[in-house]
Formats: sequence, C-alpha cells, structure tokens
Amino acid sequence: MAPAPPTNGMAIASLVLGIVWLNWVGSVLAIIFGHVARKQIAERGEGGAGLATAGIVLGWIGIGALGIVVLVLVVLGLVSSFYR
Repeated sequence: MAPAPPTNGMAIASLVLGIVWLNWVGSVLAIIFGHVARKQIAERGEGGAGLATAGIVLGWIGIGALGIVVLVLVVLGLVSSFYR
C-alpha cells in the first residue's frame, strides 16, 4: 500500500485563515492561499484539495459578511441623518 501524499501547507493556511478571519483580512488571504494551493496541488500531486476549497469558501463567506455589515452601517447612517 502506497503512503498518502503530503498535505499542501498553503491549503492548511487557507483553511485556518478562513476560520479565523482576522478582521476580514484573513478572508482575503484565505482566498488567495486557497487558489495558490489548488494550483500547487494540481502541479505536485499533493493532498489537501478539500482544505483549499473549504478555505476559499470560508474566505468568500467572510467577504460577504463584511459586505453585509458595511451595507447595514450605511443604511443606518442614511436613516439616522434623514430623521435629524
């Protein structure tokens, strides 16, 4: 039985950053690292494609959450200035 291929380090970093977020900076890095990891995995035959994909998805969820927060703050600012 052949040993399992090594797991790509960038894939692990992408997943960790996607989970942690780091004030949404981690989300951007998770997306970047995830795409770099997927390219490296395809070239080198390493493992961790699922980790890279999960990091990318979590990164986009973080970006979406930031967008919703900004949208809510803008709407609340507009509403509060309307009633002054």
